[in-house]
Amino acid sequence: MSRQFPLEKNRNIGILAHIDAGKTTTTERILYYTGRVHKMGEVDQGTATMDWMVQEQERGITITSASTTCFWKEHRINIIDTPGHVDFTVEVERSLRVLDGAVIVLCAVGGVEPQTETVWRQAQRYHVPCIAYINKMDRMGSDYFAVLKQMQNRLGAKIIPVQIPIGSEDNFKGIIDLVTMKALVFDDDSAGVKFQETSIPDELLKMANEFRQQMIEMAAENDAEVLEKFVNNQVPSAEQLRKAIRTATIKHNYIPVFCGSSFKHKGVQPVLDAICDYLPSPIDIPPVEGLDPETEKIKKRKASDFEPLSALAFKIMTDSYVGKLTFLRIYSGVLKSGSHIYNANRKRKERVGKLVRMHANKQEIVDEVYAGDIIAAIGLKDTKTGETICEMHDQIILETIKFPEPVVSLAIEPATQAAQDKMSMALNKVQEEDPSFIVTFHKDTGQTLISGMGELHLEVIVDRLIREFKVEANVGKPQVAYKETISQKVRVEHKLVQQTGGRGQYAHVVLDLIPAERTKGITFENCIIKGAIPKEYIPNIEEGVIGSAQSGLLGGYPVIGIEIKLVDGSFHEVDSSDIAFRMAGAMALNEGLKKGNSVLLEPIMLLEIVIPLDYLGDVIGDLGSRRCKIESMSDRGNCKVIHGVAPLSEMFGYATIIRSLTQGRGTYTIEPSYYFEVPKQIQESIIGRIY
Repeated sequence: MSRQFPLEKNRNIGILAHIDAGKTTTTERILYYTGRVHKMGEVDQGTATMDWMVQEQERGITITSASTTCFWKEHRINIIDTPGHVDFTVEVERSLRVLDGAVIVLCAVGGVEPQTETVWRQAQRYHVPCIAYINKMDRMGSDYFAVLKQMQNRLGAKIIPVQIPIGSEDNFKGIIDLVTMKALVFDDDSAGVKFQETSIPDELLKMANEFRQQMIEMAAENDAEVLEKFVNNQVPSAEQLRKAIRTATIKHNYIPVFCGSSFKHKGVQPVLDAICDYLPSPIDIPPVEGLDPETEKIKKRKASDFEPLSALAFKIMTDSYVGKLTFLRIYSGVLKSGSHIYNANRKRKERVGKLVRMHANKQEIVDEVYAGDIIAAIGLKDTKTGETICEMHDQIILETIKFPEPVVSLAIEPATQAAQDKMSMALNKVQEEDPSFIVTFHKDTGQTLISGMGELHLEVIVDRLIREFKVEANVGKPQVAYKETISQKVRVEHKLVQQTGGRGQYAHVVLDLIPAERTKGITFENCIIKGAIPKEYIPNIEEGVIGSAQSGLLGGYPVIGIEIKLVDGSFHEVDSSDIAFRMAGAMALNEGLKKGNSVLLEPIMLLEIVIPLDYLGDVIGDLGSRRCKIESMSDRGNCKVIHGVAPLSEMFGYATIIRSLTQGRGTYTIEPSYYFEVPKQIQESIIGRIY
């Protein structure tokens, strides 16, 4: 079997946005217009192709990223539709790690919303070229030009509008393509399949010319041909403009902006054209870099079928029929069904049972896949999210995926003793699928705790445990995932001496504990110069320290934000051992937490509340009682937007409160921002509840 589509005709793209901006509706229209589905599903009716989970259909939101493949104008487009809710931001994170380009969908009414900023930052961090699509131009209050300004001011984005709308709200008729200087009017009777290219309405011609001139100026910065024509007052061709805009997009110099109404079937086909015209193929992006596990030197892999195999596992999914599905991005080489591959992270051989191309939760079996493909493999038993598979004779370890720390916990226990094993197995499977979901055992209370990114995240997981895995369990109320750190630098010395006849145990360590950034965990550094402790014992000291940091002194919460330096110590030629130094490291950390005035830290959330002006006083009064710090207020149409920060512990159940205060007219979003010290009286009450 040979490659069906040239590599330059491949596009790996994600659809990103704030919740309810229209990502899944846009994806549904894309699948319909490309012939991938023959009937358009709707999110509100629970019939959207990409929202296949029962929980997604019931709630009308995207929970898990779903992938599919479609074809448009001799291009193959691999699409990942991602969630917009902040609780599921891990799905966006791992998708962006393996994508070549992205479409950021914005609401023409809401504009740049909190999660828009989050996905924008994620795309910038992974250097993913983007185009922007301003959706919902038919909605009351839509304003294309206001959203353009918000993109510049809030995101700091350098935008290059290549379309302007014809009308807005109920009068939204179509779009003006500034590249071809044609008006596109979509036919309602054919669900937007048919559209007409007509001349630009006279009343919009002046504006269109002004925007086109700006577009040409921006394009000229990135292309010599367009620059030459611009300087000589000549008009560049549409093909020359597309080439220049493509160059600007791939270099991250500009974000092309489009508009439409996906729900009303207007403007989606031009977005498909833009994906092919402006977003990169795998060969347009730099070769992927990784480390040689033997030499630890940087290696590069070009996007080519003739390079050695390299692929990244970016998602695990449990399928009730075939078992574990491992989603892979193939960066180089060819992967065949039934072949043996090598997991470079775990140093283990694996066998690929089957390869399947995914369409939401449906599978299409393929014999082999090539560089640039996104695929799912069946049969990889040991491979986890973020690990690299490659050829054993030419190994590489690609950069893994970093996931945020959970902020909310629930206590969970099996309803019966017989359900214990079933619950443990189910929790392990969910934890393998979702790296932002953590299961821990609280040694002081004897409870099993499940931790995640928010109330909704854990609510969905508990629902899955009951429905999908048939687990009978009792669940406690949400709890904040507190952390612990020290408030001052300390030096601690611990000497372990045990003599009970025969060989004893001896270990002596001196540690410096230094407060560090509270966004970081524990770092350990060996600063002994004289060799007071043999080097073979240093890893044991580190193991003891890191192990002890999993459960601090104040309520057993994890310890973060400390730089630990091993500065001195001693050993005994006969009595010193691995276990002695491990115990000494653990005990030294506990002593350091006591001496360093250990404090509890709580997650602080970024908060945005949108309410009608009439309810402003009541909402602000309530926020004041929740330790909320209001940072700014702005106007959005007829509403007030409150920006602030508040402790997560004060925001549980706020959805009900805001509905009550505003008669159901207010909305809010929160996302984790940073950890801050818990006030002393609240810290005492928290510790008192535990003990």
